[in-house]
Amino acid sequence: MRLLWQLRTLGAFVFLTLFMVLLGFVIGWLFGYGIIGMSIMLVITVAIGFYSYWFSKSAALRANGVHIVTEQEEPRLYNTVRKVAEKAGLPMPEVGVSEVAMPNAFATGRNPSNAAVVATRGLLNLLNDDELEGVIGHEMSHVKNRDILVMSVVSTMVAILTYGARVIGYSMLFGSMEHHGGDREEDANTRLVMLAIGIIMLIFVPIAAMMTQLGISRSREYLADETGARITGKPLALASALRSLERGCSYDYNTYSDTARADMWITNPIRSGNFKSLFSTHPSTEERIRRLTIIAEKMDEGSVPVYTPDEDSSRSKLSFE
Repeated sequence: MRLLWQLRTLGAFVFLTLFMVLLGFVIGWLFGYGIIGMSIMLVITVAIGFYSYWFSKSAALRANGVHIVTEQEEPRLYNTVRKVAEKAGLPMPEVGVSEVAMPNAFATGRNPSNAAVVATRGLLNLLNDDELEGVIGHEMSHVKNRDILVMSVVSTMVAILTYGARVIGYSMLFGSMEHHGGDREEDANTRLVMLAIGIIMLIFVPIAAMMTQLGISRSREYLADETGARITGKPLALASALRSLERGCSYDYNTYSDTARADMWITNPIRSGNFKSLFSTHPSTEERIRRLTIIAEKMDEGSVPVYTPDEDSSRSKLSFE
Protein backbone atom coordinates (compact mmCIF):
# COMPACT_ATOMS: atom_id res chain seq x y z
CA MET A 1 0.00 0.00 0.00
CA ARG A 2 1.48 3.32 -1.11
CA LEU A 3 1.66 6.00 1.58
CA LEU A 4 0.40 9.40 0.63
CA TRP A 5 3.15 11.80 -0.40
CA GLN A 6 1.75 14.44 1.94
CA LEU A 7 2.09 12.15 4.96
CA ARG A 8 5.67 11.28 4.07
CA THR A 9 6.57 14.96 3.82
CA LEU A 10 4.77 15.77 7.06
CA GLY A 11 6.56 12.89 8.76
CA ALA A 12 9.92 14.23 7.59
CA PHE A 13 9.10 17.69 8.96
CA VAL A 14 8.05 16.20 12.30
CA PHE A 15 11.25 14.14 12.40
CA LEU A 16 13.48 17.15 11.69
CA THR A 17 11.57 19.38 14.11
CA LEU A 18 11.99 16.82 16.90
CA PHE A 19 15.70 16.68 16.08
CA MET A 20 15.86 20.47 16.28
CA VAL A 21 14.10 20.54 19.65
CA LEU A 22 16.31 17.74 20.98
CA LEU A 23 19.38 19.62 19.82
CA GLY A 24 18.18 22.72 21.64
CA PHE A 25 17.57 20.70 24.80
CA VAL A 26 21.08 19.20 24.71
CA ILE A 27 22.70 22.61 24.14
CA GLY A 28 20.65 24.05 27.00
CA TRP A 29 21.48 21.06 29.21
CA LEU A 30 25.19 21.69 28.73
CA PHE A 31 24.66 25.08 30.35
CA GLY A 32 22.11 23.89 32.90
CA TYR A 33 19.00 25.19 31.09
CA GLY A 34 17.63 22.29 29.07
CA ILE A 35 14.01 23.47 28.83
CA ILE A 36 15.07 26.99 27.86
CA GLY A 37 17.32 25.61 25.11
CA MET A 38 14.48 23.45 23.83
CA SER A 39 12.11 26.42 23.77
CA ILE A 40 14.61 28.63 21.94
CA MET A 41 15.17 25.99 19.26
CA LEU A 42 11.41 25.62 18.79
CA VAL A 43 11.19 29.39 18.20
CA ILE A 44 14.09 29.15 15.73
CA THR A 45 12.27 26.38 13.84
CA VAL A 46 9.15 28.55 13.52
CA ALA A 47 11.32 31.49 12.40
CA ILE A 48 12.90 29.31 9.69
CA GLY A 49 9.46 28.51 8.32
CA PHE A 50 8.44 32.18 8.38
CA TYR A 51 11.63 33.35 6.64
CA SER A 52 11.45 30.62 4.01
CA TYR A 53 7.82 31.39 3.26
CA TRP A 54 8.39 35.09 2.61
CA PHE A 55 11.99 35.34 1.41
CA SER A 56 13.08 32.01 -0.14
CA LYS A 57 12.40 33.24 -3.67
CA SER A 58 14.45 36.44 -3.47
CA ALA A 59 17.25 34.60 -1.66
CA ALA A 60 17.42 31.89 -4.34
CA LEU A 61 17.44 34.39 -7.21
CA ARG A 62 20.08 36.56 -5.56
CA ALA A 63 22.33 33.62 -4.64
CA ASN A 64 22.41 32.37 -8.24
CA GLY A 65 22.85 35.75 -9.96
CA VAL A 66 19.47 35.58 -11.69
CA HIS A 67 18.00 38.54 -13.56
CA ILE A 68 14.30 38.62 -14.41
CA VAL A 69 13.71 38.97 -18.17
CA THR A 70 10.90 40.17 -20.41
CA GLU A 71 9.45 38.57 -23.52
CA GLN A 72 11.42 41.01 -25.67
CA GLU A 73 14.70 40.07 -23.99
CA GLU A 74 14.28 36.28 -24.06
CA PRO A 75 11.38 35.44 -26.42
CA ARG A 76 12.17 31.72 -26.77
CA LEU A 77 12.35 31.02 -23.05
CA TYR A 78 9.50 33.36 -22.15
CA ASN A 79 7.12 31.90 -24.72
CA THR A 80 7.97 28.34 -23.66
CA VAL A 81 7.23 29.15 -20.01
CA ARG A 82 3.94 30.79 -21.00
CA LYS A 83 2.96 27.80 -23.16
CA VAL A 84 3.63 25.31 -20.36
CA ALA A 85 1.95 27.49 -17.72
CA GLU A 86 -1.21 27.54 -19.85
CA LYS A 87 -1.12 23.75 -20.26
CA ALA A 88 -0.60 23.33 -16.52
CA GLY A 89 -3.39 25.75 -15.66
CA LEU A 90 -1.03 27.90 -13.59
CA PRO A 91 -0.45 31.66 -13.46
CA MET A 92 2.38 32.97 -15.61
CA PRO A 93 5.48 33.01 -13.38
CA GLU A 94 8.36 35.44 -13.58
CA VAL A 95 11.05 34.26 -15.99
CA GLY A 96 14.72 34.52 -15.06
CA VAL A 97 18.11 33.80 -16.62
CA SER A 98 21.36 33.03 -14.84
CA GLU A 99 24.37 33.87 -16.99
CA VAL A 100 26.40 30.78 -16.13
CA ALA A 101 27.73 28.13 -18.50
CA MET A 102 26.41 25.22 -16.43
CA PRO A 103 23.27 23.88 -18.16
CA ASN A 104 20.53 23.74 -15.54
CA ALA A 105 17.19 25.16 -14.41
CA PHE A 106 15.15 25.66 -11.25
CA ALA A 107 11.88 27.07 -9.97
CA THR A 108 11.27 29.07 -6.82
CA GLY A 109 8.46 30.82 -4.99
CA ARG A 110 6.13 30.19 -2.06
CA ASN A 111 3.09 29.48 -4.27
CA PRO A 112 2.05 29.50 -7.97
CA SER A 113 1.12 33.19 -7.78
CA ASN A 114 4.59 34.13 -6.51
CA ALA A 115 6.77 31.85 -8.64
CA ALA A 116 9.79 32.28 -10.87
CA VAL A 117 11.22 29.81 -13.38
CA VAL A 118 14.92 30.15 -14.13
CA ALA A 119 17.17 28.74 -16.86
CA THR A 120 20.90 29.16 -17.21
CA ARG A 121 22.52 30.46 -20.35
CA GLY A 122 24.24 27.10 -20.72
CA LEU A 123 20.88 25.32 -20.84
CA LEU A 124 19.41 27.73 -23.40
CA ASN A 125 22.42 27.21 -25.66
CA LEU A 126 22.36 23.43 -25.31
CA LEU A 127 18.73 22.28 -25.64
CA ASN A 128 16.36 22.27 -28.59
CA ASP A 129 12.79 23.58 -28.27
CA ASP A 130 11.17 20.26 -27.31
CA GLU A 131 13.83 19.57 -24.68
CA LEU A 132 13.44 23.07 -23.28
CA GLU A 133 9.67 22.55 -23.02
CA GLY A 134 10.26 19.26 -21.21
CA VAL A 135 12.50 20.97 -18.66
CA ILE A 136 10.03 23.82 -18.12
CA GLY A 137 7.25 21.25 -17.63
CA HIS A 138 9.32 19.68 -14.85
CA GLU A 139 9.86 23.05 -13.19
CA MET A 140 6.20 24.06 -13.44
CA SER A 141 5.37 20.81 -11.64
CA HIS A 142 7.58 21.99 -8.77
CA VAL A 143 5.70 25.28 -8.80
CA LYS A 144 2.32 23.57 -8.57
CA ASN A 145 3.40 21.40 -5.64
CA ARG A 146 5.25 24.24 -3.83
CA ASP A 147 8.35 22.06 -3.71
CA ILE A 148 10.88 24.87 -3.39
CA LEU A 149 9.18 26.19 -0.25
CA VAL A 150 9.36 22.77 1.39
CA MET A 151 12.97 22.17 0.38
CA SER A 152 14.16 25.62 1.48
CA VAL A 153 12.77 24.97 4.98
CA VAL A 154 14.25 21.46 5.09
CA SER A 155 17.67 22.63 3.83
CA THR A 156 17.89 25.34 6.48
CA MET A 157 16.88 22.93 9.24
CA VAL A 158 19.48 20.39 8.11
CA ALA A 159 22.20 23.07 8.03
CA ILE A 160 21.38 24.15 11.60
CA LEU A 161 21.23 20.54 12.81
CA THR A 162 24.58 19.72 11.22
CA TYR A 163 26.32 22.79 12.68
CA GLY A 164 24.75 22.35 16.12
CA ALA A 165 25.60 18.64 16.21
CA ARG A 166 29.23 19.45 15.43
CA VAL A 167 29.42 22.03 18.23
CA ILE A 168 27.92 19.64 20.77
CA GLY A 169 29.93 16.68 19.49
CA TYR A 170 33.28 18.39 19.79
CA SER A 171 32.31 19.81 23.19
CA MET A 172 31.46 16.33 24.44
CA LEU A 173 34.58 14.74 22.96
CA PHE A 174 36.94 17.31 24.43
CA GLY A 175 34.99 17.34 27.69
CA SER A 176 35.36 13.58 28.01
CA MET A 177 39.13 13.93 27.76
CA GLU A 178 39.39 16.36 30.62
CA HIS A 179 40.25 15.14 34.09
CA HIS A 180 37.44 15.35 36.66
CA GLY A 181 37.82 15.16 40.41
CA GLY A 182 35.84 12.80 42.60
CA ASP A 183 35.22 9.09 42.36
CA ARG A 184 37.31 7.48 39.61
CA GLU A 185 34.66 4.96 38.57
CA GLU A 186 31.96 7.63 38.38
CA ASP A 187 34.39 9.90 36.51
CA ALA A 188 35.11 7.14 33.98
CA ASN A 189 31.40 6.48 33.45
CA THR A 190 30.75 10.19 32.90
CA ARG A 191 33.56 10.41 30.33
CA LEU A 192 32.19 7.32 28.56
CA VAL A 193 28.69 8.81 28.34
CA MET A 194 30.07 12.13 27.06
CA LEU A 195 32.18 10.30 24.48
CA ALA A 196 29.15 8.34 23.25
CA ILE A 197 27.03 11.50 22.98
CA GLY A 198 29.85 13.26 21.13
CA ILE A 199 30.17 10.46 18.57
CA ILE A 200 26.40 10.32 18.03
CA MET A 201 26.20 14.08 17.53
CA LEU A 202 29.16 14.18 15.15
CA ILE A 203 28.22 11.20 13.00
CA PHE A 204 24.65 10.00 13.26
CA VAL A 205 22.61 13.19 13.71
CA PRO A 206 23.94 14.96 10.55
CA ILE A 207 23.61 11.76 8.50
CA ALA A 208 20.04 11.11 9.68
CA ALA A 209 19.04 14.72 8.96
CA MET A 210 20.69 14.71 5.55
CA MET A 211 19.16 11.37 4.52
CA THR A 212 15.73 12.74 5.44
CA GLN A 213 16.42 15.76 3.21
CA LEU A 214 17.61 13.57 0.34
CA GLY A 215 14.57 11.32 0.64
CA ILE A 216 12.24 14.29 0.19
CA SER A 217 14.30 15.80 -2.62
CA ARG A 218 14.60 12.60 -4.67
CA SER A 219 10.92 11.70 -4.42
CA ARG A 220 9.97 15.20 -5.54
CA GLU A 221 12.26 14.97 -8.58
CA TYR A 222 10.61 11.72 -9.70
CA LEU A 223 7.18 13.26 -9.22
CA ALA A 224 8.08 16.44 -11.11
CA ASP A 225 9.44 14.34 -14.01
CA GLU A 226 6.20 12.39 -14.20
CA THR A 227 3.85 15.36 -13.85
CA GLY A 228 5.92 17.51 -16.21
CA ALA A 229 5.85 14.76 -18.84
CA ARG A 230 2.07 14.52 -18.51
CA ILE A 231 1.68 18.31 -18.79
CA THR A 232 3.76 18.62 -21.97
CA GLY A 233 3.11 15.16 -23.42
CA LYS A 234 6.85 14.90 -24.18
CA PRO A 235 8.50 12.48 -21.75
CA LEU A 236 11.23 11.49 -24.20
CA ALA A 237 12.13 15.14 -24.77
CA LEU A 238 12.64 15.54 -21.02
CA ALA A 239 14.67 12.31 -20.94
CA SER A 240 16.88 13.63 -23.74
CA ALA A 241 17.29 16.95 -21.92
CA LEU A 242 18.29 15.21 -18.68
CA ARG A 243 20.90 13.20 -20.55
CA SER A 244 22.36 16.39 -22.07
CA LEU A 245 22.28 18.27 -18.75
CA GLU A 246 23.97 15.40 -16.94
CA ARG A 247 26.77 15.47 -19.48
CA GLY A 248 26.99 19.26 -19.46
CA CYS A 249 27.20 19.51 -15.66
CA SER A 250 30.14 17.08 -15.65
CA TYR A 251 32.37 19.37 -17.71
CA ASP A 252 35.29 21.17 -16.07
CA TYR A 253 33.73 24.61 -16.55
CA ASN A 254 31.03 23.70 -14.03
CA THR A 255 32.34 25.01 -10.71
CA TYR A 256 29.03 25.18 -8.84
CA SER A 257 29.59 24.44 -5.14
CA ASP A 258 26.54 25.71 -3.22
CA THR A 259 25.51 22.49 -1.47
CA ALA A 260 22.71 24.25 0.45
CA ARG A 261 20.86 24.98 -2.83
CA ALA A 262 21.93 22.04 -4.96
CA ASP A 263 18.54 20.37 -4.52
CA MET A 264 16.62 23.16 -6.29
CA TRP A 265 18.15 22.48 -9.74
CA ILE A 266 16.65 19.99 -12.19
CA THR A 267 19.87 17.96 -12.20
CA ASN A 268 22.59 17.71 -9.57
CA PRO A 269 25.00 20.63 -10.20
CA ILE A 270 27.77 19.34 -7.90
CA ARG A 271 30.08 16.80 -9.49
CA SER A 272 32.90 16.24 -7.02
CA GLY A 273 33.51 14.51 -3.73
CA ASN A 274 33.20 11.00 -2.32
CA PHE A 275 29.95 9.05 -2.10
CA LYS A 276 28.49 11.28 -4.83
CA SER A 277 25.73 8.85 -5.70
CA LEU A 278 24.75 7.98 -2.12
CA PHE A 279 24.54 11.59 -0.93
CA SER A 280 23.29 13.18 -4.14
CA THR A 281 20.30 15.49 -3.84
CA HIS A 282 18.87 13.91 -6.99
CA PRO A 283 18.04 10.35 -8.08
CA SER A 284 20.28 8.89 -10.76
CA THR A 285 19.73 10.26 -14.25
CA GLU A 286 19.64 6.70 -15.58
CA GLU A 287 16.69 5.82 -13.35
CA ARG A 288 14.88 9.04 -14.23
CA ILE A 289 15.31 8.30 -17.93
CA ARG A 290 14.10 4.72 -17.40
CA ARG A 291 10.92 5.98 -15.75
CA LEU A 292 10.33 8.57 -18.46
CA THR A 293 10.73 5.86 -21.10
CA ILE A 294 8.07 3.81 -19.33
CA ILE A 295 5.79 6.87 -19.27
CA ALA A 296 6.29 7.32 -23.03
CA GLU A 297 5.40 3.66 -23.65
CA LYS A 298 2.30 3.94 -21.48
CA MET A 299 1.29 7.15 -23.26
CA ASP A 300 1.44 5.29 -26.55
CA GLU A 301 -0.81 2.61 -25.03
CA GLY A 302 -3.21 5.26 -23.76
CA SER A 303 -2.81 4.11 -20.15
CA VAL A 304 -1.42 7.37 -18.71
CA PRO A 305 -4.04 9.58 -17.00
CA VAL A 306 -4.61 12.80 -18.90
CA TYR A 307 -3.34 15.79 -16.94
CA THR A 308 -6.01 18.18 -15.68
CA PRO A 309 -5.20 21.54 -14.03
CA ASP A 310 -7.41 20.84 -11.01
CA GLU A 311 -5.97 17.41 -10.25
CA ASP A 312 -4.03 16.46 -7.11
CA SER A 313 -0.54 15.98 -8.52
CA SER A 314 1.09 15.49 -5.11
CA ARG A 315 1.48 11.74 -5.65
CA SER A 316 2.37 9.47 -8.55
CA LYS A 317 -0.36 8.28 -10.90
CA LEU A 318 1.76 5.42 -12.28
CA SER A 319 3.69 2.33 -11.18
CA PHE A 320 7.34 1.87 -12.18
CA GLU A 321 8.02 -1.63 -10.86
